[in-house]
Amino acid sequence: QVQLVESGGGLVQPGGSLRLSCTASESIFSRVGMGWNRQAPGKQREPVAAITSSGKTNYAGSVKGRFTISRGDAGNVMYLQMNNLQPDDTAVYYCGASGAVGGQGTQVTVSS
Repeated sequence: QVQLVESGGGLVQPGGSLRLSCTASESIFSRVGMGWNRQAPGKQREPVAAITSSGKTNYAGSVKGRFTISRGDAGNVMYLQMNNLQPDDTAVYYCGASGAVGGQGTQVTVSS
């Protein structure tokens, strides 16, 4: 079964940027839909961004214009570029893909 591993999280000040990566054990990202979601402390997991196999993207209203989802050329890496981060973006970020097993997530903390 395809495994996913998230990385790239960290501590950043408000207004800063981070780029998250999601690496798959196989090159599936050109064949399946995939996306990012997040879970903040005490809150339910929510979708953040998604990209279809054909490259169509969709974003949650709270991140539209600040976050960009993309795929690497190798077909096994997906990215989430996050700009102008705000404290409300603090959460554990998870990637997901159709037919794949998600990882443990990567922590993003936005704080001054």
